[in-house]
Amino acid sequence: MNLKVRLAAMNFLEFAVWGSYLTCMGIYLTNIGMASNIGIFFAMQGIVSIFMPALMGIIADRWIPAQRLLGVCHLLAGLFMFGAAYYGYLQGSAAEFGVLFTLYSLSVAFYMPTLALSNSVAYTALTQARMDTIKDFPPIRTFGTIGFICAMWFVDIMGFKSNQNQFVVSGVLSVLLFLYTFTLPKCPVSKHHEATSLVDAFGLRAFSLFKDKHMAIFFIFSMLLGVSLQITNGFATPFIESFKSIPAYADSFGVKYPVILYSLSQVSETLCILMIPFFMKRYGIKNVMLIAMFAWVLRFGLLGLGNPGSGVWMFLLSMIIYGVAFDFFNISGSLYVDQATPHSLRSSAQGLFMLMTNGIGATAGSFAAQAVVTSHTVNGVTNWPICWYIFAGYALVVGICFGFMFRPKKEVKV
Repeated sequence: MNLKVRLAAMNFLEFAVWGSYLTCMGIYLTNIGMASNIGIFFAMQGIVSIFMPALMGIIADRWIPAQRLLGVCHLLAGLFMFGAAYYGYLQGSAAEFGVLFTLYSLSVAFYMPTLALSNSVAYTALTQARMDTIKDFPPIRTFGTIGFICAMWFVDIMGFKSNQNQFVVSGVLSVLLFLYTFTLPKCPVSKHHEATSLVDAFGLRAFSLFKDKHMAIFFIFSMLLGVSLQITNGFATPFIESFKSIPAYADSFGVKYPVILYSLSQVSETLCILMIPFFMKRYGIKNVMLIAMFAWVLRFGLLGLGNPGSGVWMFLLSMIIYGVAFDFFNISGSLYVDQATPHSLRSSAQGLFMLMTNGIGATAGSFAAQAVVTSHTVNGVTNWPICWYIFAGYALVVGICFGFMFRPKKEVKV
């Protein structure tokens, strides 16, 4: 089978696992009386990303081939997700936070490292085949977004968005990917073991990248932008569904199928990935990242201004802008890390990038977003527009600071 097709299938399953629950878990948690815990559920993805991707990257660099480790992580993630689904099925609305949260946390602890590991597998395989990662990887990654969208639509159409069955779908897909990893190209581990210090022995040299001023600033802003990543995943669909209490909007398509409406964000992401090579060649790495940061301002602001009726066009525009906001930083940032760091640190550096964005940044963002939403909720009614404007203001400040402070260590070759 063609290498690109094999890697595309890997990416499809990789992100379908996540898409099964990421954007609708907030609805499920609200239905079982855990609305005030949405933030911590999403924060846990960030918390485990603080150490798990870097740790697994180190293991992949030193001891276990990346494609094999990818499979093991998915097997464990799937089994724990099955556990969360089974507990939710048994307890229903009587489910206890502690038990459900623990099972869910163990699952995401093994899933989050696979985002970086799958990148490493793809980059290594393409490099071994003498292909151009800059030109060949974005189309392959597009199938990850397609997988995410397919899972979202399946869950919404089947009526799983409000119950634990979304976790079952995720678990099944994880096990399928575990089996599929046995067909992936082998990723050799480093053969250089002459290092004597603990830092070298455990592959922690990736953290030495902070000694480089340019890379340090890049990773710090990766963290600051990461704050924005999980906000809409956690709160957008509960926000849209909240309009069902208003008779004028109760029967609108968006209120009935909030996950499908939200999936337009991922459709946009699919298209925007294909634009990355052109924009990076035309405008350079810094400007591409800067565009992403200001796209987040519009993403949040339009949600605050729109509604499922006459203002639905603002929702639609917000979904379209998401592709630019997400891809132009995450994908271009990953490519920048791949070219700006030594090959011996490739997996570790990707893990570090994931740590800063989906780890520290996403954790802080989830807790902060929950605090903002809670502080603007009175008698069960949330002042959503104010919340979205606060998020937009934060993104604006980060974008302005990034524009003045970041100078790329090197331009990514396109």
